[in-house]
Amino acid sequence: MARRVQLRAAARRAPLLLAAQIAAILGVLACLPSPFTQPVWPGWAAATALAAAIVCARRRRDLRSDDVAAIRGAGIDGIALGALWAGTTWLAVAAGGGAQTIVLWMLICALALAMATVRLMALSLGFVVAAVAGAAVPLWVATGPVAAIPALSIPLLAAAIAVARAQALLAAERAAQRLVESEATVRLALHEFDPDHADWLWETDAARRIVRVGARFAEVCARDPAEIEGVPLLQLLAGPSWDSGAFHPGLRQLADRLKNRDSFHGVIVPVLAGDQQRWWTIAATPRHDAGGHFAGFRGVASDITEQHVSTEKIHRMARFDTLTGLPNRLFVNESLGHALVDAERRGIRCAFMMIDLDRFKAVNDTLGHPVGDRLLERVSRRLTGLMSENEFIGRLGGDEFAVVVRDASDPQRVEQLAHAIIDTLSRPYEVDQHTLFIGASVGVATHPRDGRAAETLIRSADLALYRSKDRGGGVFHAYEPQLHAEAEERRLLELALRKALERDEFHLNYQPVVDARTGDLRGFEALLRWQHPELGLIPPNRFIGIAEETRLIGAIGAWVVRTACMEAARWPAPMRIAVNVSPEQLHQPQFLNIVADALGDSGLDPSRLELEVTESVFLREGLGATKVLEKIQALGVGLSLDDFGTGYSSLGYLGRTRFTSIKIDRSFVRNAASGTPEAVAIIRAVVAMADSLGMATTAEGVETARELQMVQQLGCTCIQGFYFGRPLAVADARALALRNGQAATSAVA
Repeated sequence: MARRVQLRAAARRAPLLLAAQIAAILGVLACLPSPFTQPVWPGWAAATALAAAIVCARRRRDLRSDDVAAIRGAGIDGIALGALWAGTTWLAVAAGGGAQTIVLWMLICALALAMATVRLMALSLGFVVAAVAGAAVPLWVATGPVAAIPALSIPLLAAAIAVARAQALLAAERAAQRLVESEATVRLALHEFDPDHADWLWETDAARRIVRVGARFAEVCARDPAEIEGVPLLQLLAGPSWDSGAFHPGLRQLADRLKNRDSFHGVIVPVLAGDQQRWWTIAATPRHDAGGHFAGFRGVASDITEQHVSTEKIHRMARFDTLTGLPNRLFVNESLGHALVDAERRGIRCAFMMIDLDRFKAVNDTLGHPVGDRLLERVSRRLTGLMSENEFIGRLGGDEFAVVVRDASDPQRVEQLAHAIIDTLSRPYEVDQHTLFIGASVGVATHPRDGRAAETLIRSADLALYRSKDRGGGVFHAYEPQLHAEAEERRLLELALRKALERDEFHLNYQPVVDARTGDLRGFEALLRWQHPELGLIPPNRFIGIAEETRLIGAIGAWVVRTACMEAARWPAPMRIAVNVSPEQLHQPQFLNIVADALGDSGLDPSRLELEVTESVFLREGLGATKVLEKIQALGVGLSLDDFGTGYSSLGYLGRTRFTSIKIDRSFVRNAASGTPEAVAIIRAVVAMADSLGMATTAEGVETARELQMVQQLGCTCIQGFYFGRPLAVADARALALRNGQAATSAVA
């Protein structure tokens, strides 16, 4: 390595060596009084110039030859040149020119020093050795020993300089080689030579301008290296936004780090490379010159576009609903938190609005989830169209949505938005050739009146929404303090309800059902009652809904069926017992076995049991309610359609399921007795339809003689109501059944 370094340095400086030789030759000719009168001097000058030219030419060829041979040749060349120059001193002494000898020696010393700059040690040492050895005798003769010895030491100094410069050159070359190897190692570690990887080096000067642009850096910028050289780093990264000043936060962070001259890493910035949007992560450390002054930054950058896109996708999936594209519950909660902080800071009010779709479950259950999903997409688009910059809409899940109103200082604006949501969502939808009608219920809570924390405000809005749903849906309700009290009461009822069955707090009352024509007792309807030791008698309308929501209705309903069958088995035949069944019970796989076991354990004839269901059961037909009813009928159990005409009345239900009776709701009975023509017409039509289908009709809620007379005239089969008897305790109902049975037996006898 040392030989090759010297040879390269000598090759670079060969022209300078030749120029120095020519200049020295001319200097020799100039110091002689008449050099061309004596043929020896021109001959010497020509020979020396030719030798110098040959030496320089050989230095250029040395790069293509063996290093050892080239060094040996350089030494011989140095000796040859030294001998030629030492010869001048012999010629000068022979001519009797002592002063000329000294001048010539000074030129030889100058050449020795010049040869030292060539950094080829063999050449310099060969020249010095030959010159000193050849000129020592003439110099001694011309100057004497006192002056000759110091004069001879000058070329030796030049030789020492040549050695030192050669060593310095070698040390510098080794340092440069180590730097190159180090950079190569770094570049290799960064995969800078691999186009499939995305790491590269970059460097700036103290003014934050890009310097020493690498090929990989230019490639990822989709620009020529010359275009990038000297461009401010921030300007390159900012691209078109440099003029507008609309910088990405990552670019501002990078500018702060560069300004503070701090080391940094993990700064993510967007970069426009050609026509592609890329994302880089940048790291760097400041660099300093030999004097410790700041000289710029040296760093590494990586293309993380794929990772960034994946991260953004995951981030979006975590914060946005995949079906509707709206913000999800997490994002809504975050937005509400920000709105609350901003409201507190600005001293204003914000609001949280919860939206629940009415009758959406019926669409999902009857037409399937794909249609339901497309309906939700339409709902989302309508909601988005109602929002301004002041509102933030999101989907909480299922058929629930939420709106964050950032500035709710105007209550009328909030109320208008709520009504607009209800009206807009209640318009018909066309989905897959189906015309669908749904609605919406809305609950609103306002900060700070209804809560200062996000959790409190959400809870308050949920309670207001529950009140809207409880009132039949399609309405807007704002939170009121009593809603919290009602919710607490509901929570306590749920806790008590979970223990009521095991504590034997339930009992059944039995309301008589009589023949409309004769007034004879036909049977009873079992009515569930809850006697709480502390809260007293709790009516069914307060706990049945809770039981259905908490799925406790299954165990409670099973207990009702078993208890009613056991009691009815004690009555004389053919006295019947009617039991109300919740829609939730029919969708429990074990319900059919519960009925069969109750009949088997009690010994009650199946024909004496009648299960009463409402039309809401068929809204979930897709889950198999009709099949369960068919299997119950196969046991010999009768079916009654309760509250006919008050809900989702459809003649399709009657054609699909063979009911044994239809129960006419008390509202029709009351209105018909008061002379309402529509109610009379409805009862007459229901009776006629039931007669044609072989079904009995039971009029509910008959409380006066006028109502009795009216339903008898309209042809109802059975009657139930306070006119014939209120719900009875088990002992009283049993006694009535036994008396009626004995009377019937006596009449037959």
